[in-house]
Amino acid sequence: MTLDECRQEIDLLDRQIVALLNDRAKVVEVIGALKQQAQMRVYEPKREDAVYANITAVNQGPLKAEAVKRIYERIIDEMRTLQRDRMAATQEAGQEKDSSS
Repeated sequence: MTLDECRQEIDLLDRQIVALLNDRAKVVEVIGALKQQAQMRVYEPKREDAVYANITAVNQGPLKAEAVKRIYERIIDEMRTLQRDRMAATQEAGQEKDSSS
């Protein structure tokens, strides 16, 4: 492959990764709504440990397990932020609805 072909392949893979991250985020939003209904906290360390165990178990390299875990730590952090933001927005909308009644 040429350098240009490699870069085109990277661009394609990046678009696929972004699409998958957004698919994951949509599921995270549903989970956030379910947690909010159940009055659960966003942060669940045991679940995060299970995610890390899952992704490191299927990792076949060339990335080391520690590298994959660091990447997922960032992904999970952003997903937690998304959940918190959506939960806060839903709560604010509910309070506005209650105060206008």
